[in-house]
Amino acid sequence: MGNVITGEKEFFKGIGQIQFEGIESDNPMAFRWYDENRLVAGKSMKEHFKFACAYWHSFVGNGSDPFGGPTHIFEWDKNPDPVERAKDKMDAAFEFITKLNLPYYCFHDVDVVDYGNDIQENESRLQALVEYAKTKQQQSGVNLLWGTANLFSHLRYMNGASTNPDFHVLTHGAAQVKAALDATIALGGENYVFWGGREGYQTLLNTNMKREQEHFAQFLHTARDYARKNGFKGTFFIEPKPCEPTKHQYDYDCATVIGFLQKYKLLDDFKLNIEVNHATLAGHTFQHELQVAADAGLLGSIDANRGDNQNGWDTDQFPNDINEITEAMLIILEAGGLQGGGVNFDAKIRRNSTDAKDLFYAHIGGMDIFARALITADNIMQKSDYRKVREERYSSFDNGKGKEFENGSLSLEDLRQYAMQNGEPEVRSGRQEYLENLINRYI
Repeated sequence: MGNVITGEKEFFKGIGQIQFEGIESDNPMAFRWYDENRLVAGKSMKEHFKFACAYWHSFVGNGSDPFGGPTHIFEWDKNPDPVERAKDKMDAAFEFITKLNLPYYCFHDVDVVDYGNDIQENESRLQALVEYAKTKQQQSGVNLLWGTANLFSHLRYMNGASTNPDFHVLTHGAAQVKAALDATIALGGENYVFWGGREGYQTLLNTNMKREQEHFAQFLHTARDYARKNGFKGTFFIEPKPCEPTKHQYDYDCATVIGFLQKYKLLDDFKLNIEVNHATLAGHTFQHELQVAADAGLLGSIDANRGDNQNGWDTDQFPNDINEITEAMLIILEAGGLQGGGVNFDAKIRRNSTDAKDLFYAHIGGMDIFARALITADNIMQKSDYRKVREERYSSFDNGKGKEFENGSLSLEDLRQYAMQNGEPEVRSGRQEYLENLINRYI
């Protein structure tokens, strides 16, 4: 366990460092499954997950929604001076992060300190908080998993940032990305994320889609070149999302992003940061998006959350579905783990969860569900016939004519001849119910 870091005042009074107590514990302020030092599949849980706190939801989110104002009125958000308020917020964040013993955090630039419309003033504010964060990181051992710039909230970005039809707007986005990259580099950030919340269109009637995507690609090349020139050695992530707030976003899903990266020659520097709720908004499962990324060798990082089956938008709730996360961990284990990233809790407590303790309950539950899923998935991989069932299903391609087809040595005439000689194929079960029961058995 690391050191708990507090500022001049303690924001989460009466809460000590959260400990692992095991599955027999009934303590809601303790881990039952997440033991950071436990070895699973050759790595500690801490190494598998690289858990991170999302600065924006946990310390900037205020419970407001389109139908009502803030309900989360916390002590760290009351100082009228923007820089001092930002320092209070950072004190609260690092107190929380160290009490949970989270190894990482993630931020947008405007999460760290409020921005106005003056570029130099914004950069000055951010630099002041970067220096403050350096001290916090040194004291605590907490690291920055990734940084990013918010290029979607300000009114200037209503038509996008790098894809905006106005070059002047694009330059403001570039200024923000430069400052966010500088901050990420200064804080030793391991990665940098691009999420194009408004990089898309509301209607094609006024949109040159080809030109906008070319601008998006050029913007990414330019940002990458600047970061590399200034010593950034980490990975860049693109985070797919199909819509919301824009009707159609160019980073629709993993397959779309992979095609974009291939077309514009960005594959050497970029991987994918996959969010659960974004996958479901795209009409996919989280598992599907993980598999698409893993098959392409681009499974970089995860934003962990979930949606609500009765809501059609991005509700960003904390994960609690053991079946979903177990199936996800099977894919991640088979892929050899995440490439550079970790598990960032891009999730928020509910509007009516108004106690500071609720933030702890949410993260403890999320960390435990991933830990339990990892243990379960490893047991399935090591002790069951899960992989054997799938291997046998494709065994006809392992030798003979099937293998020759995979190697590209059969013509269309050869395939027809095989069908003629061997008659109607045997019907073979996919055994879906068996596999679903198998997962439930190990859970």
